[in-house]
Amino acid sequence: MMRSPSSARSRLTVLFVGVLAAGVTACGSGVGGDSGSEPEASGGQSAIPDNTALIAEIEPDPALTAGLPPAVAQSKTVNVGSNIQSAPNNFYAADGKTPIGYEVDLAKAIGSKLGVEMAYQDMAFGSLITSLQSGRIDMTMAAMNDTKERQQQIDFVDYFSSGITIMVQKGNPEGITGPDTLCGKTVAVVQGTSHQKFADTQSAECVQAGKPAITVTATDSDTQNQNQLRTGRVAAILNDLPSAVYISRTAGDGETFEVVPGPPIEGGPYGIGFAKTNAALRDSVSKALGELMADGTYLEILQSWGVEQGALKEPAINGA
Repeated sequence: MMRSPSSARSRLTVLFVGVLAAGVTACGSGVGGDSGSEPEASGGQSAIPDNTALIAEIEPDPALTAGLPPAVAQSKTVNVGSNIQSAPNNFYAADGKTPIGYEVDLAKAIGSKLGVEMAYQDMAFGSLITSLQSGRIDMTMAAMNDTKERQQQIDFVDYFSSGITIMVQKGNPEGITGPDTLCGKTVAVVQGTSHQKFADTQSAECVQAGKPAITVTATDSDTQNQNQLRTGRVAAILNDLPSAVYISRTAGDGETFEVVPGPPIEGGPYGIGFAKTNAALRDSVSKALGELMADGTYLEILQSWGVEQGALKEPAINGA
């Protein structure tokens, strides 16, 4: 049965923790990833949803358990590779050891539906695909974009839709409403990402239209970009949808930044990755995710993290 928003809220116990350090989102075409997302160190407290009770309610589906690969069925463990540095996708709790995030909650929910545990391995984003191919890990869930290029190497089960989002100072003093209004502005991006590529392309379009170019400031991390936006040295930051939403909700207790409304720019799916030789696990995970989408658990988890804008109606295999 679909759970109502009110029942979802009643289940969520909010834990308050101090400043959480996170690192680089690794989902795009850049060497380091797409956003370099770090929650800004505001000195305040961040509300982290605790979905433990919700996940504990999930009953295993015997039919899905029966379809697991023999090694997974025997160990009752799926080894998940991730680059655990990207709030709110996946990052460490205040203890510096426990992975949390909406992706972690979704992985646990999928594991509960399959009757297995999800064992996380933190590794460099660049090693995730080769680790799948070598059998070091069983799947990866790391805000990785499902692309045609990556589909040549691994398979994906799509679970979320993301894209580039514009983040501005609270109150939007520059009046930015979309990409066309960035002309003549200074915009911060992380070096070597798809955000930088988009900013350069948009700047060229501004010039073609007879408008001032965009001044693109590329840095090594999103923390640097947030500092520049907070002090007014840039008018906007380009970031991934979930990271921008999370930062806007938590930095300065939600009073520092906001996200410009509108659909994600150059949107595309995030995919759970699997080796081409592991179709059995891929299909089992896809079916489990489909059941969680159908009964409302999936959306409840996304809503608890405030990223329901990226919800999919159903999973897709290699859907990019």
